Amino acid sequence: MNQQDGLIRKIILGRDPKDGMAYYVGMRAGSGEVSAILKDEYYEHKTGGDRYIVYLQTDDGVVPWKSVENMPCTIEYDLKF
Repeated sequence: MNQQDGLIRKIILGRDPKDGMAYYVGMRAGSGEVSAILKDEYYEHKTGGDRYIVYLQTDDGVVPWKSVENMPCTIEYDLKF
């Protein structure tokens, strides 16, 4: 997966987006910043389920931070064309 190809701008976890936890590109998290949110297509192919991975840009580079598996969520895409 290439973080530069990520079109997801925001993911909101939970059945009701108003009450859910949100992660978005540019959000500060610890000593880093969310740099990408990607759907794990390999996981989908192997399990038939959905998984999204939230990546952080830190002083050490880009690292996976959160994994969201088989949870109700709302996806907001980046509309920059």
